[in-house]
Amino acid sequence: MTFEEYAFARTSALVRLARLLTDDEHRAEDLVQDVLARAYARWGRISRTDRPDAYVRRMLVNAHNSWWRRRSSREISVAAVLDWAGANDEASVVAERDALWRLVCDLPARQRTVIVLRYYEDLDDTMIAEILGCSSGTVRTHARRALATLRKRQDAPTPARAGEY
Repeated sequence: MTFEEYAFARTSALVRLARLLTDDEHRAEDLVQDVLARAYARWGRISRTDRPDAYVRRMLVNAHNSWWRRRSSREISVAAVLDWAGANDEASVVAERDALWRLVCDLPARQRTVIVLRYYEDLDDTMIAEILGCSSGTVRTHARRALATLRKRQDAPTPARAGEY
């Protein structure tokens, strides 16, 4: 497979993974572009591996972790204004999904990465371990801790928002 064929076939999936890791659409696109540029330079070696997709995903996860470690990357975003619709069922589903995603974003980076790779990318523990460069047991530990944290935070009462009585 040539690099062009790979990039054409997998860019949207890589952007989706990066979006889930970064929680920022624009940063995700930049991250994928950087990773694909580095992969293009090494494509001869990458294409000879058994699973070039796992190699590029690992490059993406590593690039995200490297970006996050830099002090300049700690941007503070402004909280979005939420529109709380009354009886619209679809809106409540979206609101619940958004609330859960905010909890996932608050997880430590390693736990969030495991959750994203397992539940959003539908990868098994072995593939996640290969991407993260750790053992399957470590992946299961991160997943267990992340799910326990999510359950605990989901059950905790939320503080009142400004303007609510």
